[in-house]
Amino acid sequence: MTTPRTAATTAATPDIDAFTRPYWTAAAEGRLLIRRCADCGRAHHYPREFCPYCWSEDVAWERAGGRATLYTWSVVHRNDLPPFGERVPYVAAVVDLAEGPRMMTELVDCAEEDLKVGAELEVTFRPCDPGPAQYAVPVFRITR
Repeated sequence: MTTPRTAATTAATPDIDAFTRPYWTAAAEGRLLIRRCADCGRAHHYPREFCPYCWSEDVAWERAGGRATLYTWSVVHRNDLPPFGERVPYVAAVVDLAEGPRMMTELVDCAEEDLKVGAELEVTFRPCDPGPAQYAVPVFRITR
C-alpha cells in the first residue's frame, strides 16, 4: 500500500510501499541498495520487481558500494516546485554506479567549476522528515 500524501508531503516525497520499503529503510540507515538479477547477473536502478534486461523476476536487493562517476549534470537555477525552490541553485545529475546501473540524483557540496564528466563521486544521504515516516534520499558528492 502506498503512503497517502498529506499537507505535510510534497511531490518530492517518495511513495513508500511494501516493495520499496527496504530501499527507503536502508537509505535512512545510510546504505544504498540496488537490485541484481540472478538469471543474467546484471544490476539495475531504480528498483523494479523484475529485471529490465531479461525480464526475470528472480531479482534481489544488494548493497551498493556507494561509489559512482559523473555521467552528466545540469545546474538548476529556477524551480518553483517545493521543496526544490528553496535549494536553487542545485545540481541535478546522472551518475554511473560502480556496480553498473545509471542513476538520477543530485550532487551536493560541490562548486560548479569542479564538475566534469568522469568525476569520482561517493554517496551521502539527505535526511528528510515528511511527518510520521522518516526517510533519506541518496545524493552524491565529489570524492576529495
